[in-house]
Amino acid sequence: MKEYIIASTLLLMKSSCRLHHKSYAPREVTVVICSHMIVKMAAIRLVVASATLMFGLAAAVYDPKYPIPYQRLKHRPKNNPYCQAGVIPFCPTGRPPHTMPEFSPNDTLYVYALKAPVWEFKFGDLLGKFHIMHDAMGFHHVQSGANFTMEWYELDQLFNCTFPHELKSGELIWCNQGAACIYDGIDEKHWKANGTLAKVAEINGTTFNLFANWTEWDNTTGVYYETWTVRDKPGGKMWFDSWECASWVQRAFKALGIHGAKFNQSVHLNYTRMNIYSKEPQLLGNASTIFNNPNHKQWAHDIKKFYQNFQSHQSMPELLESLIKAFEEVILDEKFYLYYNQEYWLLNVQRPYFNLTYEEVPLPSQ
Repeated sequence: MKEYIIASTLLLMKSSCRLHHKSYAPREVTVVICSHMIVKMAAIRLVVASATLMFGLAAAVYDPKYPIPYQRLKHRPKNNPYCQAGVIPFCPTGRPPHTMPEFSPNDTLYVYALKAPVWEFKFGDLLGKFHIMHDAMGFHHVQSGANFTMEWYELDQLFNCTFPHELKSGELIWCNQGAACIYDGIDEKHWKANGTLAKVAEINGTTFNLFANWTEWDNTTGVYYETWTVRDKPGGKMWFDSWECASWVQRAFKALGIHGAKFNQSVHLNYTRMNIYSKEPQLLGNASTIFNNPNHKQWAHDIKKFYQNFQSHQSMPELLESLIKAFEEVILDEKFYLYYNQEYWLLNVQRPYFNLTYEEVPLPSQ
């Protein structure tokens, strides 16, 4: 573009010089006019170069890097007392916080990948037929024979992590924390019946103890559950990555690998993703900048109107009706409001809009 502007300006100036030369017979006058125009040209080139530099710097500053990095916190905030897990509380038989097992350096532990259909306790294998799977990890301590399970999931159930609650005051409340849960035993029947129980590695006590430290750090800083993976098209550019049970297992395997675990590469594992397809996302802002700013009344109205169809406190028939209506509106309006890193983003969705994928992710290699 800048080359085009400079070339066009030069052409105009040359034409201007020729015209002045025809208009004024004395050569001295022609030289003066053309010299004057050349000085102007130098100034224009300086302006164009400066503008180009400024635009380049602006792009470097304001052009976000994709996928948008997940924002870790310095510490885990207290969960809002308004938020409730419902029928099954979070981690009912789990260990208290900061009580990870510790082993002797030369102990041996087997590491297992665990998978089962989501909500298997309620629907059996139904969701497994659509590859909607929950992921976890298991450990077997060879010296003692003890088993224990680790998983990362939502504190207040999946729907509450995905959509906010609208209070009578109109305020939106998000119940979207997730956390690690560790409890004794491995329920082999549960994991084997409709899912996976696969040994993926053997590690020593030192590796596990380092992994335990990583788990504490990850659980303190990686707080908020993110349901959606957002891409421009299937297999295309990723705008946002999910942060849920499957991504936690992948992070955990990576951490084990960094600390010395060697994985059985003959084991192949797939993970569920809930995908939205969108054009480049538009950052709207956080709750304060949107809902407390009179200039953003329309955004505030549109966001609240969008989420009204995703209220979990409705009866099941009402909720299903609302969800059908909501997704019809998403497809017709081609708009979806995403909450990520405690900020609202506008997604201009495009075909195929939504889908579920079950993608293979290799185990870490040395």
